[in-house]
Amino acid sequence: MTEIKERVAAPDMAELVRTWARIGCLSFGGPAGQIAMMHKVLVDEKRWLSEETYLSALNFCMLLPGPEAMQLATYSGWRLHGIRGGLVAGLLFVLPGALLMLALALAYAAFGKLPLAEALFVGVKAAVLAIVVEALLRIARRALKRRTDWLIAAVAFLAIFLLAVPFPLIVLAAAIVGYLRMPQGSREASAAVATTPAVPLISTLSTIAVWLLIWIVPLVLIAMAFGREHVLAEAAWFFSKLAVVTFGGAYAVLAYMAQDVVQHYGWLQPGEMLDALGLAETTPGPLILVNEFVATVTAWRHGGGNPVLMGCLGAFVALWATFAPCFLWIFSGAPWIERLNAEPRLKSALAAITAAVVGVVLNLTVWFALHVLFANVEDRAVGPLLLHVPQLSSVRWEALLLSALAFVLLFALHRGIAATLGICGALALALHWAG
Repeated sequence: MTEIKERVAAPDMAELVRTWARIGCLSFGGPAGQIAMMHKVLVDEKRWLSEETYLSALNFCMLLPGPEAMQLATYSGWRLHGIRGGLVAGLLFVLPGALLMLALALAYAAFGKLPLAEALFVGVKAAVLAIVVEALLRIARRALKRRTDWLIAAVAFLAIFLLAVPFPLIVLAAAIVGYLRMPQGSREASAAVATTPAVPLISTLSTIAVWLLIWIVPLVLIAMAFGREHVLAEAAWFFSKLAVVTFGGAYAVLAYMAQDVVQHYGWLQPGEMLDALGLAETTPGPLILVNEFVATVTAWRHGGGNPVLMGCLGAFVALWATFAPCFLWIFSGAPWIERLNAEPRLKSALAAITAAVVGVVLNLTVWFALHVLFANVEDRAVGPLLLHVPQLSSVRWEALLLSALAFVLLFALHRGIAATLGICGALALALHWAG
């Protein structure tokens, strides 16, 4: 039934552009909030994708390096309108936040902190917390169908939240458990293998070659134009390297990136890096847009020449090095998803990964809630456990009240995402102006 709805509701390109422009402007809250929003729009409201298709795509994107939410957006567009749809969805998901981040980074480089923007983002984060919880509940109800699914989700949450187990290991363990357990509907799945068209290997290899060139050539030209020792060349190499090793999404790489940016390169001070993370968490678009902030401020200060021009070039380098590989991963790998889902044991493995992803999203939700509601959260080691302990006296009362309001708006009054964000943001500004 869901597949029929998906085919009937398939959009034309104009509607696709309008929808992804809206999603890009409202995609607050890091990966948890963005996964939540896309699920609400694409699966529940538009019915462009079935639940199974969306969760299969989410599984695949969580396995890739780079920002999983942006890659999920790209896959969704590709699923509806091929490469053109993937480019539209991926670019519109990133561009609104990237333009806002560029403006904020240039203003930060010139003037320092922006209190008004910080006040607005308090309300935005409070609303996003409710949006994330709503989506988590919805995804869990539909993804956790067996007792082993619930168990996998619980173990994944405890492993990443309390033991800081790397995300790739959690995914690998879940995949092994899913592969070994008895697949459901094995006969039907075996028949599906025969009817699923094979993916030509030459097509995959040519896609990889084209997108490798698209990714690398512009960055090489910049390095040749400014010299290998120039800060733009260093940024091109650094952010390209991050794009390949950031398994588990942006959260998995932030600590590593912050350490290199502050200690190895000396581009930002520790407090400035925290400001960068705060802006990335509270503006629309992928959390990894923190790369753009770092590169913009760095090139402004150390690029030589006109600081505004250098800042814009720094932003371009970071964005290109970070997001061009995402199109490479999706356009070369997406055609294989349906083929993998037709294999009974591989489908069972992917279902187990889905369950583990629910646990990971719960971890993101709890982490996000702690940092929205409390100014100080201490990471405390107790034996093998890593506890995230909020300082109760640092509770942000305005965030707590606005979050409660957002829960009422979403769960009781059934207001939309845009209305909830707008109301909470406006009230946050009113509280700021009232002192």
